[in-house]
Amino acid sequence: MRCTVRHFQDNGIPAQNFAGLMELYECNYIRLRNLVPDPDNMHEQVCSRIDGVLDLHLRIVERCKFTTTLNLTYIFHDETGNFPAPDIQVRMYHDAQVAEVISCGRRRGKRHASYNRMFNRYTLVEKWRMNRFLQKWLGYCLLQGHRFIQGRVVLPEDEELQSVNKPLLSAES
Repeated sequence: MRCTVRHFQDNGIPAQNFAGLMELYECNYIRLRNLVPDPDNMHEQVCSRIDGVLDLHLRIVERCKFTTTLNLTYIFHDETGNFPAPDIQVRMYHDAQVAEVISCGRRRGKRHASYNRMFNRYTLVEKWRMNRFLQKWLGYCLLQGHRFIQGRVVLPEDEELQSVNKPLLSAES
């Protein structure tokens, strides 16, 4: 199922208002369900491997009756070791069929959460910008062929798990 933002400003740019944000949340939920069709039956940590593209790592952070919180990332390697990027934590609200970015960090080499909804208050435009990034990234991952379907995923290697297991939610922002 394809999902696009329908609310636009007069200049053709997607509207950065409440309706536009809710539409992004709905779109992100649809794309996440395409990427992870059955999060309730997914292993806690898995990796989607497609030849010729970066491995996509998924970690289920929390499963509740009406929500699932997960972390999506790539693992990059540099002179100081492995690090996840963009390292996004997303909460899916299954009853409302929406998903929002809870935190995002370690982008462009930063080793801390640069966006963390649990410890900071953000403007509507800031929330819109971060969730728009998620929408585009999920579309890119799906276009590459990533899917977290039983039988098509692998468990990540031990050294990769050490980086992904570090908690993203922290008071330092």
